[in-house]
Amino acid sequence: MGFHEIRFPTSLSFGSAGGPERRTEVVTLANGFEERNTPWAQSRRRYDAGMGVRSLDDVAALIAFFEARQGRLYGFRWKDWADFKSCLPSADPAPGDQVIGTGDGATAVFGLTKRYVSGSESYQRPIAKPVTGTVRVAVAGTEVPPGGFSVDDATGQVTLGVAPGAGQVVTAGYEYDVPVRFDTDQIVTSVASFQAGDVPDVPVVEVRV
Repeated sequence: MGFHEIRFPTSLSFGSAGGPERRTEVVTLANGFEERNTPWAQSRRRYDAGMGVRSLDDVAALIAFFEARQGRLYGFRWKDWADFKSCLPSADPAPGDQVIGTGDGATAVFGLTKRYVSGSESYQRPIAKPVTGTVRVAVAGTEVPPGGFSVDDATGQVTLGVAPGAGQVVTAGYEYDVPVRFDTDQIVTSVASFQAGDVPDVPVVEVRV
């Protein structure tokens, strides 16, 4: 799958709309009860990139980015301004934000994840596109210095210089992007309609990486 490690202009994504999508199959039985099932283990996010366009210069930037990705052909990074940190939006990422694994004395590679918790239920989301330079890691509550680990910013894999001991909890804090692609091969714009307040409809959808 083609993917460009470049972020969609944040000045445009700031005004966009979108969020997580689930696919649920609902069957209503003859007695009125329902059976519900989902073929998706992970949610998928959708956005409208056109809603952040405020000027003709923004339109030009959008079209340039679209053309460089060749429409739907190449994926890219997207900053979801409502959900881009391992912590609350009002806080700064800290090394103890998210549990990403438990040591066994041999494993040194751990994938970044983010857990969403509500009541007794939770959802573990894989994080594949951390923002370069934002990842902080701790083992058993002690922060690992920058030289003690490396991060693959294209996959979200963290490699520790020393494998954590058995039972030691590995945690991380970070900022991240969403891997997406355009969900259209055409952008329709009109100077007259844009000046009248109409913005182009530019759907963007998350991709699995």
